[in-house]
Amino acid sequence: MHLALVAKGSRAISGELERVFEDYSGMVFRTAYRITGNAADAEDVLQTVFLRLLGRDPSRGELANPDSYLRRAAINAALDVVRARQKAAESPLEDSMPATEHRDLRDSLRRALATLDPRHAEIFALRFFEGHTNREIARMTGMSTVLVAVTIYRARQRLQKEIRMQAAGGKS
Repeated sequence: MHLALVAKGSRAISGELERVFEDYSGMVFRTAYRITGNAADAEDVLQTVFLRLLGRDPSRGELANPDSYLRRAAINAALDVVRARQKAAESPLEDSMPATEHRDLRDSLRRALATLDPRHAEIFALRFFEGHTNREIARMTGMSTVLVAVTIYRARQRLQKEIRMQAAGGKS
């Protein structure tokens, strides 16, 4: 299926976007929710992804694979939300609050994930949050399966280090 959001008139674009929204909004929401762990944040990501799609430059042509494009857009937008949440938590007001001894593993993982290179975070999320195989990820991203495997390995190493640092109360 090809998605062509070209200047055919606002009615045609609106109809096409509505059809794409109906087909993919559930997937975008679930992808965002798995990363953010929060329904309200996932809704924000859903809106952001489709607003970006609506604002996409028509001269860029068709989206040959809307599933892959929208999944990647959801992952990246969700990571932006997690990073913004992490920055807000580092404000001076938060610094004055006592640190919690036992952090929830999911929150630690989300904070650690926000420190990764965006491409590594995306591939990690595709593998472990979305359940795709390395071969599927390679097809989606245009990478070799070996490069996908190496990226996942490096992302896991970095995440383990970040989580250990968080548990020790340090910053990366």
